[in-house]
Amino acid sequence: MLHVNHVQIRRFTLKQNITISLDKDLIQTGKVIAAQRGTSLNRMLRLELERIIRNARQYDMAKQKAIDAMKVGFHSGMDHYPPRDELHGR
Repeated sequence: MLHVNHVQIRRFTLKQNITISLDKDLIQTGKVIAAQRGTSLNRMLRLELERIIRNARQYDMAKQKAIDAMKVGFHSGMDHYPPRDELHGR
């Protein structure tokens, strides 16, 4: 019998502070919204930036997948296509 103890490993990431310049009204309104959501302005901005980056990466992956699929092409199952005039009854 095999016994396995599950250990939760916390993911540690290096953090770096940045300085940004925002209008005072924007900061104040952001703080109010963050407080209403039970979070901090810092966390709210970090989560939004993470969402933007995640969406950009997903878009890039989907775009590359579509480009790769276009390069391969699509097989319709037909050996050959009928002439254009035949298709349009000319």
